[in-house]
Amino acid sequence: MDVSPRDLPLAAELPPTLVEELTLLLGERFTQSPGVCAHHGHDESHFPDRPPQAVAFVESREEIAALLRACSAHRVPVIPFGAGSSLEGHVLAVHGGIALDCTRMDRILEIEPADMLAVVQPGVTRKQLNNALRGTGLFFPIDPGADASIGGMTATRASGTNAVRYGTMRENVLALEVVLADGRILRTGTRAKKSSAGYDLTRLFVGSEGTLGVFSEVTVRLHPLPEEMAAAVVRFPSMQAAVETVIRTIQSGVPVGRVEFLDEVSIHAINRYSKTDLAEAPTLFFEFHGSPSALEEQVALVQELAREHGAEDFAWASRPEDRSRLWEARHQAYFACINLRPGCRGITTDSCVPISKLAEAVLRARAAIDASGLIAPILGHVGDGNFHTVILIDPEDEAELARAEALSAELVAIAQSLGGTCSGEHGVGMGKREFVAREAGDVGVALMRSIKAALDPKGILNPGKLVP
Repeated sequence: MDVSPRDLPLAAELPPTLVEELTLLLGERFTQSPGVCAHHGHDESHFPDRPPQAVAFVESREEIAALLRACSAHRVPVIPFGAGSSLEGHVLAVHGGIALDCTRMDRILEIEPADMLAVVQPGVTRKQLNNALRGTGLFFPIDPGADASIGGMTATRASGTNAVRYGTMRENVLALEVVLADGRILRTGTRAKKSSAGYDLTRLFVGSEGTLGVFSEVTVRLHPLPEEMAAAVVRFPSMQAAVETVIRTIQSGVPVGRVEFLDEVSIHAINRYSKTDLAEAPTLFFEFHGSPSALEEQVALVQELAREHGAEDFAWASRPEDRSRLWEARHQAYFACINLRPGCRGITTDSCVPISKLAEAVLRARAAIDASGLIAPILGHVGDGNFHTVILIDPEDEAELARAEALSAELVAIAQSLGGTCSGEHGVGMGKREFVAREAGDVGVALMRSIKAALDPKGILNPGKLVP
């Protein structure tokens, strides 16, 4: 690589010739407005804001290609930007450069019910896609909570509450159109459900966080809407009892639609923020999908397992509006937790472990949090072994920040020692590169750097992210 992404200098200003070229290309859609730049230098992470030096609002693959060719010629960084909802600093311009805003590329290009797929531009959001699918009997199941863009979800290999049944973006992206750093346009994958034709380039780009190319089209898998759904809230006497119920449920082969864990601190936060009245105890949120007879069987088995582990109640939310209210409260949990301490920011951990190690991981995480003296609710998509903590910090208190970062590193170490990973669904961004290096090993890191060098030899694509 000519220049390491970590070594790119922060230029005082953009080259005037580049500004002229991009202004000619995009007109008023290329801007250096301080307000617009500030918006594009902020996300939901705890990292300080880092605005770009300009923002480019692109509307086509051709514009992306022309912009990348120009920025490559001038060695100016480009940071792809979707909804800005990332939790690991993915969109922060740590080396300056231009934010490439894809929000205007928001067209659903094709819905093919017979093949159960949709082709969308990267700025389409998950809610927008599901609204367009009404009446087809299909839906797009990946649900990270925020109304993220499909491009951003693909870039971070996102998942969410439905992953236990429907998988992650890795399983649900069939094909991509990618603009490479030099402006070439690459198509990966096909519409077929499977292929053994060469390297799996689609999977290479899913989760690449804008470091290898910029998405201009995404082909996603759709799923049949469940015939019937039922949701329940189950309260437990202890965190261990709740988590062991999840382990038994998954090991028993029950095809639950969703299963979420929230500790008593999370429930307290949700009650304050969403005006709910849930009992403040370790709690599981279940959702069951299927035919009426299948639902009856699933529910009966889960109820039995929950009672064996001391479940104190099993409250149903059978009406659609009640289910929606329940899951909306869960989706707001991050902001609810932040609201526990006004003015704070959150360091969000994202551990994922084998399901057999889930109870040990969660209990060790709770012990580490208690020992730290910090406030850190535990919640997550425990059906696939993925759980989070939100470590609440005063961003102006350097000593507290250091304690929080030490706690975050300890929680990652716990997950990795149990055969797990530092990032189940939030990606790597700025915050987890050192942990990726530990997970991948020297050979893995060298290979990642080689791939980056081959596809982005000038290091302009989202520098300072993902690659250790």
